[in-house]
Amino acid sequence: MPEPFATFSSVAALAAIAALGVTALRLRRARKKFNEEVSAWKLKLDLDLRQAKRERDQLLDALGDAFMLVDANSRVLFANKAARTLFRGRDLTGRTVQEAFLDQRLAAALMRCLDTGEPTVTRAVLPQQSSPLGDQERRGMNAWVIDAARLSDSPADDPTTRVVIRDVTSEYQTEQIRKDFVANASHELRTPLAIINGYLENLIDDDLLDDKELTRRFLKVMRKHTERISRIVEDMLVISRLESGEAAALKVKPFRIRSCVSDVLERLESVIHNQQATIKIDMPDLDFTFAGDRFYWTQVLFNLVENALKQNPRPGLTVTIGCSRNEEVTRIWVADDGVGIPSADLPHIFRRFYRVEKHHSQEEIKGTGLGLSIVKRAVEAHGGGIDVSSTPGQETRFTMEVPREAEARLLAEAEANALPELQKMTD
Repeated sequence: MPEPFATFSSVAALAAIAALGVTALRLRRARKKFNEEVSAWKLKLDLDLRQAKRERDQLLDALGDAFMLVDANSRVLFANKAARTLFRGRDLTGRTVQEAFLDQRLAAALMRCLDTGEPTVTRAVLPQQSSPLGDQERRGMNAWVIDAARLSDSPADDPTTRVVIRDVTSEYQTEQIRKDFVANASHELRTPLAIINGYLENLIDDDLLDDKELTRRFLKVMRKHTERISRIVEDMLVISRLESGEAAALKVKPFRIRSCVSDVLERLESVIHNQQATIKIDMPDLDFTFAGDRFYWTQVLFNLVENALKQNPRPGLTVTIGCSRNEEVTRIWVADDGVGIPSADLPHIFRRFYRVEKHHSQEEIKGTGLGLSIVKRAVEAHGGGIDVSSTPGQETRFTMEVPREAEARLLAEAEANALPELQKMTD
């Protein structure tokens, strides 16, 4: 082979090798750049997913109701803050529904949705010991709504179910109170009406009107029960006003507590005299003034003193009415040294129609069963609270406390509302 041709071949081979090297280098650079771009996109996608997850969690954690996502195997995929709080901070993720719900009455509704795929909304009413709140439950009977439905965009072969658990205990207890109130009111009204009707039938059908002495005795009994009906209706109207928001229109102005006490003692004078009871006034200043609705506070003191007298008919009862004030609170109390209230009854005495003594003869009519309910709601309408303590045979004390701030606010609101009325009168 001629020498020039051999030289040309060598140069061409070197050029080809160089070209391949450049191409390989370019490929490595391109691959590196591609990998870097892929890594950047993966990082960005991961950051976006984390941000979306954070936003989702924040949104779901902001819900007041417990929210969970459950897979087809009934395992919890996600639980928001309310759900974690509801189940006392337990980690629900990865647990089955049966493990998460301690009471299977809560799990039953969800399992129906998981089994059938049909949406379900069920209310479960549980005793205190079965509440998902566990030892933190203090409300007695508690009620929960379980709302479960499959997510529409989840795969058919691996569906995800969303679960909302709503605490409706407050609504349930309010409904029970309403039902109890209607039932008890019907009973309390029906009893005296039946007695009145019975005496009327005796007078008319048995032709007893000519017997004046018997007729007078029957009429006295009927009048007593008529007064009882009137008292029940009056007390129900007072409670209705206090609970309907009309309490916001309290006629607030400063008044002397001693004047309320005088009205109460005047109205109960005959009962106090007949029972040989002693009333003590414990006030640092007889001109002690308080800003509130005088009508309701007179009713409060009347109900408490009357209740003490009726629950302790024995002679020699001592009832003390007192008040005091410091920079933070005005305190008013009524105490007696009677038989007291059993500890088992104390949590219930402010319930409507609840009575410690259940047996009543027809001749001895007790109260309406609404007196202490009125007391509690009247005090609360003034921004205060009431507490009761009792040591049977020694002392039973009802203590009402109204913050000075609440007292001043009510007075300021009353004065502000009075200005337009004054302007109308002067125009």
